[in-house]
Amino acid sequence: MAYETRQHFPHQRLWITNEIIHNPDVNERLREMEVHFIELVEGQKDFSGVAAGDVVILPAFGASVQEMQLLNERGCTIVDTTCPWVSKVWNSVEKHKKKSYTSIIHGKYKHEETVATSSFAGTYLVVLNLAEAQYVADYVLQGGDRDEFLAKFKHAHSEGFDPDVDLERLGIANQTTMLKGETEAIGKLFEHTMSQKYGPHRLNDHFLAFNTICDATQERQDAMFELVDEAHTKVDLMLVIGGYNSSNTTHLQEIAIDRSIPSYHIDGPERIGPGNRIEHKPLHGDDLVVTENWLPAGPIRVGVTSGASTPDRAVEISIERIFELKAAVPVG
Repeated sequence: MAYETRQHFPHQRLWITNEIIHNPDVNERLREMEVHFIELVEGQKDFSGVAAGDVVILPAFGASVQEMQLLNERGCTIVDTTCPWVSKVWNSVEKHKKKSYTSIIHGKYKHEETVATSSFAGTYLVVLNLAEAQYVADYVLQGGDRDEFLAKFKHAHSEGFDPDVDLERLGIANQTTMLKGETEAIGKLFEHTMSQKYGPHRLNDHFLAFNTICDATQERQDAMFELVDEAHTKVDLMLVIGGYNSSNTTHLQEIAIDRSIPSYHIDGPERIGPGNRIEHKPLHGDDLVVTENWLPAGPIRVGVTSGASTPDRAVEISIERIFELKAAVPVG
């Protein structure tokens, strides 16, 4: 849809509110097509250059309600490429809001998808992982230090959030690219917590949950778990291919790391070589590192996985380079 927008509007100025997907090749192609990316200025998107009559693409992660209102008021033509799974999450938080439930959003509060989702919610709280969810569950059951709670979730809750008031009715939502198993565990945790707090007979008055994990993300995670957990595979190392800011790709790497399998996250095949070296991004690291002799000598079994937005061709070339390198690496 984004590529076709340039063909459909050959002479208009085109903008996109964020990366269309977290894939560097795709985003670079859009720049070559003279699609302008809204820049961040001091942490805020700068829409000052967008004028009436411009065409603005909303990326797969969606855009916030406030951004869409601004563009509409400015008289822009909007091309909406929001992923249907993201829209499904928005529908969930809309239901929470209508029924006066607080949306517990499993995600990264800075991620553009979660920013958009929270803009559709009424009262919300973003939890990054099961540990943060457990902290909230403990507060529901035992109470705690209100100021400490608000400090812990300083940037991850709706304006005026009060944990002593807003944790009585909870609905579960998520960033669609989070680990499926962790989202499910968080849902179960809060279901059990609200049942314990209010009794099983009143659970439906205090808890709502919907399955909103993206199919493409779920299929990759399921395949990854099968790959690393099956005894007959025993991979020696994992190659994870996808954008460095791709949440679903990072979670695939987590699965390997959790099982102590050496894992190399690259954003494209050009990171492999020359020689038996690889430039990759360690899990939760900020900078790229270079590892020499990353392919062990002798017969090895390499696992390969990729993020939902990684082109098949990038995977094919990466595999070809591994075979080329392996053929050139002395045995023994």
